[in-house]
Amino acid sequence: MADNIARVFAAAIAADPARPLLTWYDDATGERTELSGATLANWVAKTANLLVDELALSPGDPAGVLLPPHWQTAAVLLGCWSAGLTVRDEPGAVDVLFAAADRVAEGDAWPAGDRYVLALAPFAAPLREVPAGYADYVVEVRTQGDHFTPSTPGGPADADLLAEADARATALGISPGDRLLVDAAVHPDPRDWLLAPLLRGATVVLTGNADQSRLASRADTERTTHTLT
Repeated sequence: MADNIARVFAAAIAADPARPLLTWYDDATGERTELSGATLANWVAKTANLLVDELALSPGDPAGVLLPPHWQTAAVLLGCWSAGLTVRDEPGAVDVLFAAADRVAEGDAWPAGDRYVLALAPFAAPLREVPAGYADYVVEVRTQGDHFTPSTPGGPADADLLAEADARATALGISPGDRLLVDAAVHPDPRDWLLAPLLRGATVVLTGNADQSRLASRADTERTTHTLT
C-alpha cells in the first residue's frame, strides 16, 4: 500500500505530464479551468515552497484547510502533503490556515501563526480587499519557486489517508485510466475527488455549483468514463 502522497501524485503524472489531470467547472460563474499534471505540479511546488521556505514549517506541523472542492484546493492540499504537514479535520491550533473568503469567520476557531485567504475566483484572480490578519494566497504563492523536493518519507498521516482513499476508490468503482465527472457538492471529501483518482491514475472533471441539466452533455464533451454524482 502506498504511504506517501507526494509520490502517488508524482506517479500519477509521470507517464504524461501534459495530459489534463484536473478540469474545474463552476456552473454559477461559467468558469472552466483545465490543469495538466505539469501545471498542477507547479502550483503544488509553489505552495510547498511557501510553507517550507517562507514559513519555515517542518514535517508533522499542523495545517487547517477551510476550502471547498476546487482546483486551488487541490494545490493547497497537495502542497501541504508534499511538505509533510498534517492537515487537521477538526478546529484547533495550527501553524498555517487556508480559508475561502466566505469562511474567514470560521478562522476564529483555528488559531494560526499564518493565515491565507483564497477568493477561488476565475483565472486565479486575487481579492480586491484582503481581510485583516490574512494574506492573499494567489498573490503570495506566485512568487515562490517552481520546483520542490517533497518530504521523505511523507507526512505522518499519509498512510492512513491513502488507505482510506483506496477503500473509497473501490467503493466508488474508480478504475485505472478513468476520466471521472464529479459533482463537488455530492463528493466534497478530498479522499473522493482528489486522492482516490490519483491512486487509480484517473483524471477528474470537477463541477462546483453543478447544474444537473448540464452534466450529461458535459460527460460527452469531456469524454468522461465514469460519473460520481
